[in-house]
Order: sequence, then C-alpha cells, then structure tokens
Amino acid sequence: MKLHVPVIVLVGDRRLSVDDVLSLGPGAIVELSKSSDENLAFLINNKPVGQGVAVKVGENFGIRILSIGTVESRIKAMAG
Repeated sequence: MKLHVPVIVLVGDRRLSVDDVLSLGPGAIVELSKSSDENLAFLINNKPVGQGVAVKVGENFGIRILSIGTVESRIKAMAG
C-alpha cells in the first residue's frame, strides 16, 4: 500500500482569542492543557489511532508507540 497519509502527533491543545494569536511573536510561550508526562495522541488523517511517548532520535523528536488500534481502525482512519 503506497498510499501517503498525514501522520500527526498531538502534543496538546489550547484555545486562544484572535487578539491573543495576533499578539504572538518569536519567543512567546503557549501553555498547553496537557502535562509533560502524559501520553501523546497519534493521529492519521486527524483521527486518533494510538498513543505514545516523545523520544529523542539524534537531533530530532520521535514518538514511541505504546498502543495502537486494530488494522481495521487504522484503515478507516486512512479512508478520510
């Protein structure tokens, strides 16, 4: 299956007003709703399919998958 789909690792989320977004600049910090020791959501096509933890891979970040849905749930997520 040579299909390419978006893979997203959701670190956290936060709602901001438009004014707050417009006031952001270099060096700004946006606090997220998730603590640093919680699992990260692993999404395909914006649909959750698993969970993992952040890992460092050389100079990059990665995700170590802790749990993942069934093959059927992953195929449904790829369907869009």
